[in-house]
Amino acid sequence: MSMSKRIGVGLSTLAALATIVPQAWAQDWPQWRGPSRDGSVTAFDVPSVWPPGLDEQWSVEVGFGYASPILIGDVVYMFTRQGDDEVMMALAAGSGETRWVTRYPAPFTMMAATRNHGPGPKSTPSYADGRLFTLGISGIVTAFDAATGDQLWQRPPDAVEPLYHTGQSPYVDGDQVILHVGGQDAGALTAFDVATGAVRWQWDGDGPAYGSPIVVEVEGVRQVITFTQENFVGVNADTGRLLWRRPYTTQSTTTSQTPRLYQGDVIESGRGNGITRFRVVREGNAWTTEDVWHADEVSLHMTNGVVVDGVLFGLSHLNSGQYFGLDLDNGDVLWTSEPRQADNAAILNVGTTILSLEEDAELVIVEHSRTGFEPVRRYEVADSSTWTLPTLSGNRMFVKDEESLTLWVVK
Repeated sequence: MSMSKRIGVGLSTLAALATIVPQAWAQDWPQWRGPSRDGSVTAFDVPSVWPPGLDEQWSVEVGFGYASPILIGDVVYMFTRQGDDEVMMALAAGSGETRWVTRYPAPFTMMAATRNHGPGPKSTPSYADGRLFTLGISGIVTAFDAATGDQLWQRPPDAVEPLYHTGQSPYVDGDQVILHVGGQDAGALTAFDVATGAVRWQWDGDGPAYGSPIVVEVEGVRQVITFTQENFVGVNADTGRLLWRRPYTTQSTTTSQTPRLYQGDVIESGRGNGITRFRVVREGNAWTTEDVWHADEVSLHMTNGVVVDGVLFGLSHLNSGQYFGLDLDNGDVLWTSEPRQADNAAILNVGTTILSLEEDAELVIVEHSRTGFEPVRRYEVADSSTWTLPTLSGNRMFVKDEESLTLWVVK
């Protein structure tokens, strides 16, 4: 991409937006993995035939990091790093023009094993009721006013950080925002008051991992389900009381899965551990879990899959990156692609259409199938690595690479 494209858009391009983007602001994108936190998109216009190319509307440099863009109305919010500062900014979705920028000092020293991934941040913000919530690479938790960028409150990092810094994304649950803060063997799954940052509850039974929590109702109780350092846990969302836990470690402590519910059961995966469907069972005040099935042929590490018609579509880290389809009803692997597809992919689905943004900036369009890997179109959408999910709305794709944010339009 030329530097002229990164500076802004011309008047002719802005005028064209009126016709190119007929369903502007079709859907908000308030958090990690989209509106439902599961990679499923409902308000993106899938073309009957994918065009030979996508139209670039604008591209601007916003700073380093792997946080997904947040889209609320006609504003895109980005959380990035510029030098020693972590930066929250608001951009006009139609033009990429900056509306406000707020920064705070966040110097830190990367450990050797993370240098190839850069200094972050890696956590996608969450938006709710006019506030934005972020988790910085060293563990700083911040709330911002989404209209002005004013910092509402901030919690400093703990003395001990997670071994590989932070990777999870906040979950806003009513009037509390939930994060697992602190370092190895010294952290606490914590609910903060959204208005003040005061701690509402904590569970300190294990240190944090790098996956993001979900809040769901299981057996009549709303609970936070998440990976921790050495466990998979369910914690009462209102009180922080531990309901159940199952020991869980992987070949790599950087496994960063977001749990998924399927027909009331939990789908669990981590590097080298295959994929397991398990059921949470309640008998009075006693809680246990029991496996429904386990599959070893495929596994998930950095990539989160999507579910289409009872099939989990994902990218296994096995065989140097291999797409697969797995029947969630019985655990059967229906198909696997050829190996060496990608090291990582950010995957979304719109109905039966799957969009997989690979880390080398190739966007692969795939039609759901129970029989094989069926890509229908490939697009190059950036000049550098793309490690985070694109944000989709109407016929627009907001793509963040290492340093830049780009708006692509599907005519």
